[in-house]
Amino acid sequence: MQQVNVKFKDVKQVEQFVKIIEKFETHFDLGSGQRVVNAKSILGVFALDLSKPLSLRYSSKDTVIIDKIQPFIYRGGEEEFEMESAG
Repeated sequence: MQQVNVKFKDVKQVEQFVKIIEKFETHFDLGSGQRVVNAKSILGVFALDLSKPLSLRYSSKDTVIIDKIQPFIYRGGEEEFEMESAG
């Protein structure tokens, strides 16, 4: 199982992300905590809290996936971690 964190800036990025992963035959789970959806479902993705980084899990070792979703990969930022620890 592979796992990366992703974050979206706007609706257009969510649409681009879903279009990219739809092309892969593997299953993708996206979520945070106990709320997890099929990442290929645009309605499911929009049901999540997009203001925070989300965990993307999939069971493929295809390195092309990481290359394709590179613009959405979240590498962390001090501001976001401060807000999470304060809440």
